Amino acid sequence: MRKHISLLAAAGLVAVGLAATPANAADPVFTLTSPAEIGLFPHPGQKGKPQTSTVDFRVESESETDEPFDNPSTYTIDLSALKGIVDVTLPKEQFTDCTLVATTVTCKDWGIWHGTPVVSLDLAAAKGSKLGTVVDLTMTGSAQGATFKPATTKVKVGGPDLVMEKAKLKAKLTPGETQPLPIVFGNTGTESVKGVALELGTTHGMGLVEQYDNCAYSEDDSESQPWSVGWGTTVCTFDNEVKPGEVYEIAGALTLKAAPHAFIEGLIYGVHEAGSQPQSTQKLSTHRTGKKLGLKVRTAKAAPRTVDLDPWNNQHDFDFSVKNTADLVAAPTSLKGKAGETVKADLGFRNEGPAWVAYLRSGEDVAMADIVIPAGAKVTKVPEFCRAATAKGDYREQQLGAPRYFCPTLHVIGEKEKFDFPFELKIEKVIADATGSVTVGGWAAPSGTKPASWDPNHANNKAAFVINGKDIVPAPTTAPTTPGPKPTASTSPSATPGTSTTPSPGASTGNGKTPSGGLAETGSTAGPVLIAGAALVAAGAAVFLVFRRRATGRA
Repeated sequence: MRKHISLLAAAGLVAVGLAATPANAADPVFTLTSPAEIGLFPHPGQKGKPQTSTVDFRVESESETDEPFDNPSTYTIDLSALKGIVDVTLPKEQFTDCTLVATTVTCKDWGIWHGTPVVSLDLAAAKGSKLGTVVDLTMTGSAQGATFKPATTKVKVGGPDLVMEKAKLKAKLTPGETQPLPIVFGNTGTESVKGVALELGTTHGMGLVEQYDNCAYSEDDSESQPWSVGWGTTVCTFDNEVKPGEVYEIAGALTLKAAPHAFIEGLIYGVHEAGSQPQSTQKLSTHRTGKKLGLKVRTAKAAPRTVDLDPWNNQHDFDFSVKNTADLVAAPTSLKGKAGETVKADLGFRNEGPAWVAYLRSGEDVAMADIVIPAGAKVTKVPEFCRAATAKGDYREQQLGAPRYFCPTLHVIGEKEKFDFPFELKIEKVIADATGSVTVGGWAAPSGTKPASWDPNHANNKAAFVINGKDIVPAPTTAPTTPGPKPTASTSPSATPGTSTTPSPGASTGNGKTPSGGLAETGSTAGPVLIAGAALVAAGAAVFLVFRRRATGRA
């Protein structure tokens, strides 16, 4: 088994060495970085084979310029202090020209960019090494005309290893349905953990019924809530000391409940040593209820041994599909104007619910407005993220004056949310009852839209866009307005949910086997950065894009 500890490993700490004496005040200063501390599985490992941890070293620039440093550079790691304690190997795939000779790793490179990777080393506890032994792994750098600050990683043989058991949960639900959330975890390492933090991440349509004084809950008072985030965070802290081989479960109720607007939902649950858990990007507050969630020891044999030795098994995730629908309704629009006059039009649609729809896995747009411009009018101003097309829906280079436009949403549409795309049009010729249209649906090849299968009423997906009509089209129902989406990017493409009225959740991780300790074997699931690090929350209407991050290969 090979475990990879990246730059922001486990607790998100970065080791920065002591500042070197500047060679010249004008010389660029570079800072070498590596994990502050890592733990190694005791020799010979869980299955009789050495288990390695991979440590990355990088170089960061303190300069504000984006220009690279062009002189050749040399990086050195002295391994003499690790002899007989840690076995070091140099993987074949490296970022720079690196060699390992005797007890020295030397890397040579030409040109330094901010964040440039230097080398990765595989570490394993040596035969005969003693538990608790700590040694320093230090990299230094040199280059003509530059100053380097060294990086040091403390390497320890042994340590705690918190393991979260995979909960047995029901995947297919109905709005309002509840189910208990069993939390069981243990310490399969070699040292105790004094205090633990339980972190729970739930999507907008899935919540917790109970509240406790020792739990903090996320709050978002932004105008675009809930669609700006998509996730809620709960962090419960416990003072219990969890010793090696002990297995704990919660002493109290934790109940999940599907909201009336629930549809495609998810849960992340994990445990960390108190104080080392990733910090939430959301504002957390504690509700005083007079109740406290506790922990109790589960009777079990000591589990086999498996800073946290393996942070990848600290958490799990789960997908829910809630039987629900979301009715997208195109908004009719009617304008009046004289020849030569410029008029404004907010074109779009609304979601009549009851469900919200979120493609949190893929980050793909939930829907798109297909807008056909009435004859006699020329578009003079286009919303930033609308794309011009020919009348047949083909690509068009010129954005202004097109006969047709495609305007996508974000990958989240809230319940009762309204999307407006503001256009400006010049009336070049007055034509009575000049009629275009607004159609909402999912993208359909080769160009156009098609109604979503979870949309129960396809008849209202299309509405008229009329200029100088005889009758005024009634205004649509008032709803929270989203003035067109902001750009998003999917960093974790996978199967897109939402293709049926009962979406299919992704497969849960872990193999469900139970070792002799009575704690279900977990395997590798989402990374050690739980809700905070995984939740990429951008400003405005951007949402959490990466629903689940697998521990495959390198972090």
